Amino acid sequence: MNVEIGERLKRLRLQRGLTQEELADRCELSKGFISLVERDLTSPSIATLQDLLVSLGSDLGRFFAAPADDKIVFGEEDISVKEDAEGIRGSIRWLVPAAQKNEMEPILVKLGPGGETDMQDPHEGEEIGYVLSGSLVIELGERRVKAKKDESFCFKPAAPHRIVNPGKAPCTFLWVSTPPTF
Repeated sequence: MNVEIGERLKRLRLQRGLTQEELADRCELSKGFISLVERDLTSPSIATLQDLLVSLGSDLGRFFAAPADDKIVFGEEDISVKEDAEGIRGSIRWLVPAAQKNEMEPILVKLGPGGETDMQDPHEGEEIGYVLSGSLVIELGERRVKAKKDESFCFKPAAPHRIVNPGKAPCTFLWVSTPPTF
């Protein structure tokens, strides 16, 4: 296997918006050394490579992992659906299979009149949503905030939270959680 460390390091550095000089300063190396490594004219020691990768927000495992041919587009056959889940009087559709391994998890929720999601415990991250039809109420601790069709919501889930449909019509919304909690 031909591993072009320099080219991969350069790509990672550019993705992070760093110059060779900025990366060199972070690792207490010279700009010239970074240039030589990126052109595969010299090889860093393992310790130096680890320092470079930490400065670039990566590690040896991720850096040398084989590129994945991860699926990007998902169809109806990939989507999991839970119909008439207890209390929601509708359905939950997991739009990306095995999204728990990702940094965010999108679901499509249909709440029937009077339906509600399970109460979620407080957690790190963010919750973002977009109301496709109907209206809903976000309960976040003691707060109750209404959102209607074509409105979005975003909150830090620092308190117990859930979404309720207090109306007489069904409500459909896209809900994305980071990190995954559904």
